[in-house]
Amino acid sequence: MRKISVIGAGTMGNGIAHVFAMNGFNVTLVDVSEDALKKAVATVSKNLDRMVAKGSIKEEVKNSTLKNLVTGTTLDACKDSDLVIEAATENSEIKLKIFKQLDELCKKETILASNTSSISITKIAAATNRADKVIGMHFMNPVPVMKLVEIIKGYATSDEVLKTIMELSLKLGKSPVEVNDYPGFVANRILMPMINEAIYTLYEGVAGVEEIDIVMKLGMAHPMGPLQLADFIGLDVCLAILRVLHEGFGNPKYAPCPLLINMVTAGYLGVKTNEGFYNYALGVKDLVVSPRFIK
Repeated sequence: MRKISVIGAGTMGNGIAHVFAMNGFNVTLVDVSEDALKKAVATVSKNLDRMVAKGSIKEEVKNSTLKNLVTGTTLDACKDSDLVIEAATENSEIKLKIFKQLDELCKKETILASNTSSISITKIAAATNRADKVIGMHFMNPVPVMKLVEIIKGYATSDEVLKTIMELSLKLGKSPVEVNDYPGFVANRILMPMINEAIYTLYEGVAGVEEIDIVMKLGMAHPMGPLQLADFIGLDVCLAILRVLHEGFGNPKYAPCPLLINMVTAGYLGVKTNEGFYNYALGVKDLVVSPRFIK
């Protein structure tokens, strides 16, 4: 398995491409937007420069990583790949369409993986004629730094494919964890209700933004408070995952907080729009609570 394609040049896609290319794989990063691809390659290069400056890699590694990475604007670029990892928007319709096309384009032995954080792998696999070769590879953000990869086995995923992807993840220096295919898997089934409860705590006036985050950082030893973390994940992504959990389990405990819904509707999505629970106009290092939450 040497040829890898990654679909989607956003934060997760460029991180996944970075890790594979740095470990000697030939990587094609695919996105419909040329600008997004240029930005992604620039991000990979910048992150490699940071690693060189810290002494964690040598200049030669940076050069070989960039040499291993090419880009493409159509799914045709994936047709000779041994593994394709989809890291597109967390939208089931978009993912199903991509997998259906990949199934038609790729070699019959190609493994198709999704970096989805909550959408059913079984549902995605059903859009193809190779359900046994469809699997979930849920990387954590930032991908080059975080060790965990949730490996999600769909209802029809073969044991052989599971073993292959588990071993491949180890070659990337990651720590793969096998989980079964249920809404939110493990990470987001536990994380998102916590974030949602933090938003409810703010919504109901129990405490302010900073106070809620400080309690969780100092009291629970979390490196980042849940509201700041929600901003970094993207409030739209948090909402989408909560809706998958709510619909998948039919349990009201997963119902997204009305405040979260309003913020997403209004376009306040966190870091990506410069404002969520915090205002990021000055940069992510200078945390300032959004004026909307200051009494």
